[in-house]
This record gives sequence, C-alpha cells and structure tokens, in this order.
Amino acid sequence: MSKAAALAAQSAQNGSNRSTNRFSALQSLAAEQDTEIEDELARSQKRLRDLKARISAQSKKNFVLERDVRYLDSRIALLIQNVSLPSNRPTAARAHSPDDSSLTRVVHSNPPRMALDEREEVREHLEDVDEGSDTNLDDRRQQQYANLFFLLQSEPRHIASLCRLVSLSEIDTLLQTVMFTLYGNQYESREEHLLLTMFQSVLSAQFETATEFGSLLRANTPVSRMMTTYTRRGPGQSYLKSVLAERINSLIEHKDLNLEINPLKVYEQMINSIQDETGELPEDLPKGVSPEVAAANADVQNIIAPRLTMLMEIANSFLLTIMDSIDSVPYGIRWICKQIRSLTKRKYPEATDYAICSLIGGFFFLRFINPAIVTPQAYMLIDSLPASAKHPRRTLTLIAKMLQNLANKPSYAKEAYMMSLNPFVDNNKARMNQFLNALCDVGDFYDTLEMDQYMALSKKDLAINITLNELYNTQSLLVQHLDSLARNDKQHLRILLDELGPAPAQVPRKENRAIELPLYSRWEMPIQDITTALLAENNITQNDILYMETKSIFVQLIRSIPQLADRRPVVLPGIAERAATAKDATLVRKGIKVKEMLRELEELRLVDRKDSYKLLTDEVTNELIHLGNLREKVVLETHSLEAVFKTIGDHNNYLRSQLEQYKAYLQNVRQTSGGKGKNSGVGVVSVAGKDSKPTKPQLLGPFKFTHAQFEKDGIIMETNVPENRRPSIFFLVSSPTPGAFLIALHYKGREKAILEMDLKIDDLLEKQKDGVAMLDLEYVSLNVPRVLTLLNKYVNARLSPDDCLLIRLALCRTFQRRK
Repeated sequence: MSKAAALAAQSAQNGSNRSTNRFSALQSLAAEQDTEIEDELARSQKRLRDLKARISAQSKKNFVLERDVRYLDSRIALLIQNVSLPSNRPTAARAHSPDDSSLTRVVHSNPPRMALDEREEVREHLEDVDEGSDTNLDDRRQQQYANLFFLLQSEPRHIASLCRLVSLSEIDTLLQTVMFTLYGNQYESREEHLLLTMFQSVLSAQFETATEFGSLLRANTPVSRMMTTYTRRGPGQSYLKSVLAERINSLIEHKDLNLEINPLKVYEQMINSIQDETGELPEDLPKGVSPEVAAANADVQNIIAPRLTMLMEIANSFLLTIMDSIDSVPYGIRWICKQIRSLTKRKYPEATDYAICSLIGGFFFLRFINPAIVTPQAYMLIDSLPASAKHPRRTLTLIAKMLQNLANKPSYAKEAYMMSLNPFVDNNKARMNQFLNALCDVGDFYDTLEMDQYMALSKKDLAINITLNELYNTQSLLVQHLDSLARNDKQHLRILLDELGPAPAQVPRKENRAIELPLYSRWEMPIQDITTALLAENNITQNDILYMETKSIFVQLIRSIPQLADRRPVVLPGIAERAATAKDATLVRKGIKVKEMLRELEELRLVDRKDSYKLLTDEVTNELIHLGNLREKVVLETHSLEAVFKTIGDHNNYLRSQLEQYKAYLQNVRQTSGGKGKNSGVGVVSVAGKDSKPTKPQLLGPFKFTHAQFEKDGIIMETNVPENRRPSIFFLVSSPTPGAFLIALHYKGREKAILEMDLKIDDLLEKQKDGVAMLDLEYVSLNVPRVLTLLNKYVNARLSPDDCLLIRLALCRTFQRRK
C-alpha cells in the first residue's frame, strides 16, 4: 500500500471513529438525560443538577463578595494612614489616671476624613441591589445582547483576545463575567469545554510572545490571574477539600508540635526557654546573634536534626496523598497542564523534561495546591486556624515550600536553611516528574464539544444570569478594543457591536439588577432535532437513527414500569405489549410506536425475531447496567458536592460578616466627614442607615472564664501553669471605667487574685497595628486579636462606638494580612 493510500485509510478510519463517538455519545445523552422519566435515577440526576447550579451561583456570589471586601479593605487602609496618634502612649501602670488620653479622644478630635467624591464612591459601593426595580432593556435591546453573548460564549476566541488586551485593573471584573457568568455553569460540559478552548487561545498567545523561558507563566499578568481564578471554581474547590482537608486538620490537631528549622528562630526560642526556666542566660548564649552563629551552635543543630526528619515524613505524606488523587484532579486543570506541556515542546523543542515539568508544577502547585495548604481557612478546608496553632501554621508553610521546590527549580538564595531539606527533593524528583507528566495524559474534548454544540443549538432554554453592569462593562471593553478584535466590517462581532452602539455607563450599584438573558444566534436557525444535524453530516444513516431510537424507547419503558426494572432476561416484545396495553396514555403511545419500529428493524434485517432480537436485547441490557452504575455515581457525587456547597455557604456567611463590619466603620467615617457642626466628632454613629447616640457608661463585669475556655477559644497562646493546676485557674474580666479593662488571674479557694493587669483599648490596638500578637501575663501569654474579640463581644457597652468599630477593623485587617 502506498503512503498516500495508507494516509487515506487512516483518515477514513478516524472519520469512522468520530462518527461512532458521536453515535455513542448521543445514545448516552438520550438515555441519561431523558426528561420524561421519573425513576430514582432521574430524581437523583435532578437533585445533582440543582445542586451544581446552586454551587455555581454561590461561587459567583463569593467571588463578588471577596472583591467587595478587598475594595473596602483598600479604602480603610488609606483612611487609617490619615489617623494621627499621639507620640506618648498611656501605660498600663497609669490606666486609672483620669487625665489619660485615649484613642477615642484622638479619633474624636482628629477623625479620618473622606473627600466628597470618595464618600459618594464608597456609598454607592455599599448599597444593596434593589431587586424590585425595572431595567431599561427593551425587547430589541435584549435580543441584541442575546445575540452578542451567544457569539461570545460559542466562539471563545473573542474573549481570549480581549483578556490579553485589557489591563490588570480591568481583568478582575472581566474574569467575573467570563468565569462565573458567561461560562458560569461550572459542571456543564459544553460551557467548561468552551472555557478551556478560550484558555488554549490565551496560553498559545502567551507562549508566542514570551521572550525567555524563565518568565513563562510566572509574572502577575491577566493570564496568570485567569489561571488562578479558574482553580477557584467549584470543581477545583471540591478537589482541594476532598484531598487536603483531612490531612491539614490532622496536622493542626498537634498544635504544640514545633518543627521550626530556621536556625536563627530556633536559637531565639532556645535561649528564651532557658531564660524562662533559670531566670538568666549563660555567657556563651548571647542575644542578637547572626544566622551563621545560630546555625553553628551544636544545641541548635541537635534540635533541628529530628525536625528535618519529621518534616520530610509529613511532606512525603502530603505528596503521596496528592499523587494518589490524580484520577480526582478536575479534567480542566489536567487539560491546562497538557496545553502547557504541548506549547512548551513546540516553542522550546530543546527544553528538557525537567524544565517542562517545572512549568507544569508552577501552575499545579504554585497556583492551585500550595495556596490552599498555606491558607487553608481562606480555601474553606478547615473551620478555623486559631492563633494558638502558630506551630502548625509554620509547618504548613514549610510543607508548601518543600512541595514547590520539588515541583519547580529550587532556589535557596533567601532561605539557605531550606537546603537541609534537599534530600526530599532528590528522593522524589523522578516520581514528581512522572506525576506531572501523568497529569497531562487526558484526552481532548473536541468531538464531545461538537456534540455539545449541537445539543446547545437544540435547546430552547440556553441562558445566562447576568447583571446590567456585566453587560455594559463587557460591551465597553469590546468596543474599546474592537479594531484589534474584528478588523473586517463583515465580521459578526463588529456587526453586533455596531448595532448596539456605544456602551451605556455603569449603573449605580442599587440599580445593578441581574437578568436572565436567553442566548441564541442571529445567523443560525436553532436545530430543533439533533437527528437533522447528524444526518446533514452524512456520518450516520437513517437506519442507525431508527435503531438508536428503538433502543432508547425500550430503555425508557423499562425505567417507567417499576415491575420491569429488575426482570431478566429482557423480552422486548413483551415489554412493548405491556406498555401498549397500560392505563397510562404516554406508555400506550410509546408501546405502539416501539412495536412498529421493531417491525421496521426486522424488515431491514437489522434484528432477527428468531434469535429473540439478541443484538438489540444485549444493548438494552448493557444500557440498563450502565444506568444502574450511573445512579450510584450520581448519589456519591451528590453527597460530595453537598459538603462543598455547605462549605461555600459558610464562607459566604463569613464574607458577609466581614463586609458588615467594614460597612459599619466606613459609614461612621462618612457620617464624620459629612460635618454635622464645627466640632462634630463621631458621637453619632450610623449603622444600617440608623442613627444612634452612644449609650451611657456603666460598670460591667466581672465576666468569668476558665483556663480551659481561654485555651479552647485560642486566647491563651502559651501557658506556664502546670497541667494538674489548670482546672483551678480562672480569669475575671471587668471594665471599671470607660475604655479601661482589668484581667485578673485567680486560683480557686484564694480570695485575692494571683495577678492583675490593667488594659487600655488603645494599647491593644497599637500592639495589633505593630504586629505584636502576644500579651504577656507572666503565667500565661494571651493572643492580642483574641483579647480584642473578647472585649468586643462581652464588654463593648463600655466602649465608644469608635472603639468597637476600630476593634472590628483591627480584626478584619488581621484576617486580610493572613490571607
């Protein structure tokens, strides 16, 4: 056979395979997505679809809330810079002096000020959407947007080009529309595959314009922001929770396990421990030594050695867990890894496998796995990470560094002590590269996408839920870059944008309603019957379609008549007769129809009555087995996603509470900046639109807390109280005068306190501002943010409204820094 003939034969075979794939895919879709069936599988599938839709919607809400929190945090940061603090701070020893100045007085006399335009900007940002208001979109305008967004969704190259053209300041808003609206159904294969097609275009352009290998995918660009945002969608979050949550929670339980290996920190901890125990330091252990001196100390080396072994064991356990989960990694993330490998080989054919794997690892670990390990609470993997768990937090950071050094080219320039962990890298590099290459071993989706596009065209309910500002912002960006996106006057994108005209201005937040926008193409008539599309390609004959439909109806009948579900062997004529004589009109219609279809197939000699229609019977039986297995998978997936939905919901509640605290502070600042009189301070606070005067001061407390309570709540960071005496220890917290607090440590049976400490709110806030997390009470060390939370919760009636708001602000900013 000649080479040309061989190629022609291979092409024909590939065409046949594609036709078979479409045929099989269509049969599965017909069986799995039959909306007329009401059996247990259908009900389970409906529950799963509804759950996936709720996860997708909630993910978008969380993304928007996170943007709002970041925005308000930036505004507050600017305001805080303008607060003048006195140079001489009051001390605990003078806490009861009536002449002491407090932070409250500072804020009253010199409050943060906002310019008028800033106040308006913040005011609009805090407004809730008025869902009852109407939009200005008439039917013609809505139809034009429907045509535009159908084009954008079904032809991802336009969005891919736009993402490369916009600035970093514009990318987040565009990504919200792309990731959570245009392709917002995160579990629907068509939208997922179209989104991945867009990624392919973006990555291809990134590689084409790259000037050097080392800069690929590492800079903070719109492309890298896109990749990070993609990993935060539902499937990625679900994977992280199922794979990492249990191992991270297990590590956090060992809150006293100190695995610090930085010689300087180990040295400092060592001499502090010696000083606490003996009251003095030996002459040969001075404070303030250099890292080199600390590393050379024999005791430090002896402390670090077993920690290195344990760290490598823990890192190995994380690595094995991740590698064993390869089949659970979301398809989209694996497919992006595959594109990175493919594009690297094409752009840099001389690149080694090690270099290629470092790029893949840069995406999979740097942008997906490691952020979740370092900040598990932000990724909803744990309920909380108390301040008392400082050792596990540090251990997680070290684990992430080790995994990154393993997946990427290790660099020890800034942290030379990490070289001690190099055996972990050397021992695992080969299997890490094997794992990263295996990540890329996934099939393409182009044939499936073609079928999905047919299915989408046949749908009458293709739609997206989109806000007015998302519509207008996307239109504005497209118009701004139209000459780059559509140079030809006859291109569909330019035609649609020319008809729409200039983009409307962004509406106020209050008017930014969401609408259900139906999507359909202006240039293609919707395909009402998928059969028509398949026949048009001449890949499947009319006889094939008849056979498939007959099989599909038999499966439907068995699923619709419970008595037939478990009866074997399957007798096709008996099933058709049972349906044709049933009391249900739909079953009767289908029974009569399938009888006639079975007769036609026999006349065409596609089936034979003499062998009891064996071929068709076997296929129906196999399809029922497949559907039975499918139900089990659906139930398991539903249970898994229910946990994901709960976690996402909890995170939404947390973000809302953060937002409310930020709102309260900024509303107070706006009230102050508005100027209700020459000397107005912040005596009147506006919260949720209501004005309230400060309550009259009154003595509060004491409030009693046990040692165990303070430990559980993370208020106690370190304790020197012997374990057998802790049940007898309790704390009394009271507020004798406004702005002043007393924490007393008591021992059961003794009348007087063992130790008392006077506190001022401004002292705690200054510690918080300076990053001092610990408050030393001699016998115990308390966590400053937790103490602020305690005062805010139990004794905030003794605080001015400003103090309450500043405490909340301090706590919010602590979270933002950790995140």
